[in-house]
Amino acid sequence: MVEPIRVIAIKGIPLVSEGDDIADLILSAACDQGLEIEDDDILVVAHSIVSKAEGRVVHRSEVEPSERAREIALMNGFDAVHVELALRESRAIVRERGALITETHNGLVCNFSGVDRSNAPPDSFVLLPLDPDASAERIQRAIQERTGRHVGVIISDTQGRPWRLGSVNVTIGAAGIGTLKYNRGRSDLYGRVLQRSTVCIADEVASAAEPVMGQSDEGVPVIIVRGYKCDSCKGTARDIQRPKDKDLFR
Repeated sequence: MVEPIRVIAIKGIPLVSEGDDIADLILSAACDQGLEIEDDDILVVAHSIVSKAEGRVVHRSEVEPSERAREIALMNGFDAVHVELALRESRAIVRERGALITETHNGLVCNFSGVDRSNAPPDSFVLLPLDPDASAERIQRAIQERTGRHVGVIISDTQGRPWRLGSVNVTIGAAGIGTLKYNRGRSDLYGRVLQRSTVCIADEVASAAEPVMGQSDEGVPVIIVRGYKCDSCKGTARDIQRPKDKDLFR
């Protein structure tokens, strides 16, 4: 029998400032709500609160756009400061006409290097965590040490998709969870042996959390996904990234 999966909002997490302890904020809010963290819970954490706690917020007055940033901004009608920050956070530009798609220093390929103005203070931009996998591991270890429970932690961000409209929540950092599930060698309903089936469990869990987490003023940056049993507790978001030599579009 398949166990039911629950998606539970942890409400009451306050606005986050630099230096805040994310694990402590999660546990305090859960306690106030009467929630107990259980073994095998997966915590999906919006990257914005992790970035804010790590001081990854930049005010536009701190940024002087380069000539290159001004060129890209003028060509597309973009904000030159936004472009400059995206360039600083990138190691390569994938596309610059009509959209600014970059590869970040961590290997993520995304819009504007993940630099975002939503859920940022006035005239400010939120950058992605420097190392989202390391951030997830710190939160995961802290919660495990304080509760004695083994949990998985996913740091999520919303990204668009090249062939479909609308953005979805994806995993940019992970700890304590197997991010990929390999079905090769298993049989389907008709007994055929699967040859190439790999499922990105981490992205599926992140997407399941998004309707409850929300994108605007819902104020629910942490979700518990309860009831899903991972095949493995070892995996990172880096495991999900497609190697450049297997990327059909670069």
